[in-house]
Amino acid sequence: APSSSGAGIQVECPMPGKVLSIAVSVGQTVRAGECLLVIEAMKMENEIVAPEGGTVKQILVSQGTAVDTGDILAVLI
Repeated sequence: APSSSGAGIQVECPMPGKVLSIAVSVGQTVRAGECLLVIEAMKMENEIVAPEGGTVKQILVSQGTAVDTGDILAVLI
């Protein structure tokens, strides 16, 4: 679940896996439900989507990064 703070909307990783691709860039405007990045977990590709509309403030991972549940993947404002 996204947590909203003064720092923006933090998009958390729902499962352990590896970042396959990043679909957005910093400064890009996204709509709720738009794919931000794709994580491979248990041989499945899982799209991580924007919890709500906004602008991409930060992307905190890169392609090939191993991620775990609860890791902050991106921040929207």
